[in-house]
Amino acid sequence: MPLHLSDLLARPDLGLSASYDVPPRLLARTIEAATVSDLPAPGKWLQGGELLMTIGLLLPEEPAACRAYVRDVAEGGAACLALGLGQGLPYQEAPEPLVTAAEEAGLPLLTVPDEVPFIAVTKAVFDARAEEQRALLQRAFATQRRLTAAATGDGLRPMLAEWTAATGVGAAVFDPLGRLLSAGEPAHRTPLAQAQDLIERVAARGLRGSASSTAAGQQLEVQPLGARRLRGLLLLTGRPDDAARSVVPGLVSLLSLELERRHLRDEPERRRRSALLSELLADEDPAAGRARDILRSVGLTAERVRGVVVAAGGGAGGRTASAAPDAGAGAADGAAQEMAADLALAMPGGLVRVVDGAPGAVIEAVVGEDLDIRDVLARFAPRCPAGIGPATAPEAVRVSLRQATGLLAVSRSSGEPAEARQSQASRLLLDLGDRRTLHGYADTVLGPLDLADNGEELIATLTAWLETGGAWDATSRRLGVHRHTVRNRLDKAMDLTGRRLDDPDDRFDLWLATRIRRGGASATGADGRPAAPPPGR
Repeated sequence: MPLHLSDLLARPDLGLSASYDVPPRLLARTIEAATVSDLPAPGKWLQGGELLMTIGLLLPEEPAACRAYVRDVAEGGAACLALGLGQGLPYQEAPEPLVTAAEEAGLPLLTVPDEVPFIAVTKAVFDARAEEQRALLQRAFATQRRLTAAATGDGLRPMLAEWTAATGVGAAVFDPLGRLLSAGEPAHRTPLAQAQDLIERVAARGLRGSASSTAAGQQLEVQPLGARRLRGLLLLTGRPDDAARSVVPGLVSLLSLELERRHLRDEPERRRRSALLSELLADEDPAAGRARDILRSVGLTAERVRGVVVAAGGGAGGRTASAAPDAGAGAADGAAQEMAADLALAMPGGLVRVVDGAPGAVIEAVVGEDLDIRDVLARFAPRCPAGIGPATAPEAVRVSLRQATGLLAVSRSSGEPAEARQSQASRLLLDLGDRRTLHGYADTVLGPLDLADNGEELIATLTAWLETGGAWDATSRRLGVHRHTVRNRLDKAMDLTGRRLDDPDDRFDLWLATRIRRGGASATGADGRPAAPPPGR
């Protein structure tokens, strides 16, 4: 327990007395140290929380000078001022100007009797502080033992429950995508909304650092978990005391060990899904029903899918795993397997495999059409050449993968994922059309939005939705707003234009109008990515 001023006053061996009726809130002040000074202005030598003792050798007697002395002590951070009394000393009782100045400044003023040397008070303070540190270490060791014992149990929850029971601080573990894996107590199963941003920030940095913030008066802290790669994130809800704070590294280590163990335990399932992908791609002309059955067996129910290929060993500069010696090649293959595991976690269905390619290992995957694959690649395969094939029926995904593979060279050159375009007809129309006519067409389609109060916002939302192929989540992430906001804006835009998003002709008209407004013949969107084909056509 911290040492309070009231604790010192309660010790009969010290004989300390208050010089005036000190309020309880001042008696509850924590004493961090004890020191002696007879300087006329000792404030600059203080660090805060001290019991400052003096015999008043240079203590001024004038009320104004006394107030200045007390103000200097208080502003220096002293928790209390103590005046030594006795025969042969300047004072046998506290002088009235000092008592008045201390009471006005809200600084407790004590007196130390003649028979008690200052060193006795100093020793009492430091003995109490040492005992406090011993108690803190004992609590930390006890908590660490409880966590270690819980780590022998099954899963994450026993450790999180022991942590919360021992410290009173809520704890929850999330996977790298921010999905809840386990929590210590039911009250902490659903994190505060403000924690999501903190989790995403730390996840984007991998193992390179933690972050903390305060929301609704509650401290939030996120720590990355994992050995060599990010396996999860720990969210602490509350403010750990010193004992709990010293145990946080041990908690992070134990949780990281459990997540690494879980990662190894999931390896057979990853191998099974890799084999399913190989089975899907082995047949040159698979039956539609068979292809859909394979996808449904892993929970991938999208009507249209696309192939994705990532060069795991090569960055935009062209460096690949094959450039390494034999030992390095083994390490590079291990890195490719780790990246494939990360991608399998992020891609619904987890149909991912690593294959030998030239000049190095490549990762092949099949994903649903609606997945924001660029966001996944940016997080789990940054700076790696990647090709994204066109959306196809499941039985034709082999063709999509072949096109994705052909785009790796383009991606190496451009430094970003390259995406296949199924049709260039719209670009040809924009390149050959008369500028005035095209802009007149765009004004006719988007004119009602131009006249609306928030017309620019509606057009920007419509453009983003069309360029992401009508993906609500991808649009909300691109704009930084909730998906319900996206839906409300599009509903308003459709009311104003009199068009329908579920009508292919209306969607094409809207897409073409927004492309004209965005620069017509340019082959890239506003974010620098290749423009998506008109949705619904």
